[in-house]
Amino acid sequence: MPIENIEQPEVLPVSDSLRLRKYDGKHDFALSWYLDPETVWLVDGDKDIYTPELLDKMYTHQDTHGELYFIEFRENDSWKPIGDVCLSLDDFAIVIGEKDFRGKGVGRAVVSALIDRARALGWEKVRVGDVYDFNDGSRRMFTSLGFREEAKTAKGHSYILPL
Repeated sequence: MPIENIEQPEVLPVSDSLRLRKYDGKHDFALSWYLDPETVWLVDGDKDIYTPELLDKMYTHQDTHGELYFIEFRENDSWKPIGDVCLSLDDFAIVIGEKDFRGKGVGRAVVSALIDRARALGWEKVRVGDVYDFNDGSRRMFTSLGFREEAKTAKGHSYILPL
């Protein structure tokens, strides 16, 4: 159980065309996101692309420390994974892996849905451990939802949203 004494839903609806699907241990399709240097730059602040082992390690860590979901977009009558998101007590991580979906409000909608989830769970705050200063899109998205800088980090700032 990722968050102690809390059952993670299999699916969290976000909108008619977006949903969050609980991580099920299968993630081979996501490797292509983390083989892209631009995506890795936004996620890790470096250009070291992922190996299957590193991707597995990342997802295993997130899945044991929070609620890990794949962001899915409805395409015709099926759902297509386009990114991932993890909500935990000490960090919030989101990646829109499919570039065509960046800058279109997907991240904002997903984060809003998970803020609602955190409120329903009775959390007092939501934190983002590190948003790099060069990641303008993420900084704008989080601040537009009410997050404020909490502390300086090596490459950016942590952000916090009191609930």
